[in-house]
Amino acid sequence: MNITINLPESVFSALRKAPPEFIQEMRVAAAAKWYELGEVSQGKAAEIAGLSRSKFIQSLARYQVSVLQYSAEELAEEMQNV
Repeated sequence: MNITINLPESVFSALRKAPPEFIQEMRVAAAAKWYELGEVSQGKAAEIAGLSRSKFIQSLARYQVSVLQYSAEELAEEMQNV
């Protein structure tokens, strides 16, 4: 599916990115944020970003997003199962 977003040309120069690079950056940024918020799984976020799962995991550091996304309850449960 294709989605069209109209942006002023000035955003490309402000970020020093060509349109294709900007679009890829938007995909990764959105996927990282949605993953951070727990809206999508790591695998789905990688798919949204257009990256392999390992490349997506590597990209999370740039956005200061932890690879491990556990709630306090999930972490407690995991610790009980160890």
